Amino acid sequence: MKQPPLLARAQARMAPGALTRDGFLGADPRDLVEILQADDGAVRRLGLTHEAIGGAMARLTDAALERLGATARVGGFAVSAVEAMGQLPCPFGHAGLYPKAEVRARRTRDGAERAWTALHVHLVRDHGFYQGRGSPYRIEPADLAGFLGLGPAAD
Repeated sequence: MKQPPLLARAQARMAPGALTRDGFLGADPRDLVEILQADDGAVRRLGLTHEAIGGAMARLTDAALERLGATARVGGFAVSAVEAMGQLPCPFGHAGLYPKAEVRARRTRDGAERAWTALHVHLVRDHGFYQGRGSPYRIEPADLAGFLGLGPAAD
C-alpha cells in the first residue's frame, strides 16, 4: 500500500532528533504504513486487539506512575517508573501530551522484564504502533501479549 501523506508526516516526526533523541523507528527500513500493517496482522493472528494490549500496558503504567520511583504490585507484576522532566506529543499528531516516563515491568512468577514509555501505551492502544525494528522500545506484538498474559501468546 502506498503511504498516505498523513503517515509520511508522522514518520518524519519519528526520525531520530525530531521528538526524541533515538526516534521511534530504529533501523527499520520499512515505511510506517508497512510497519503498521505487519504489526496489525500479528495482533489479529493472536485473536487480540491493540486496545486490549494497550489497556493491559495502561493498567501497569498507571500504577507505576502513581508510585513514581517506588515499586507497585499489580496482579502478577512488579512495576516502577522513572520520569524525566517534560512531556512528549504523539508523533501521529494526536492531541495531548504524554509524560516522559519509562516503565519497567517484571513478571513476578519468572522474573521476565519489559520496558516501555508512557507514550508507548498510547501508540499501541490508539495507533497499533509498536515502534520500528531496532528501536530501543520496540516489543514484538506477540512477545508483548505473551508477557502480559494475553491470548494464545501467553507464556
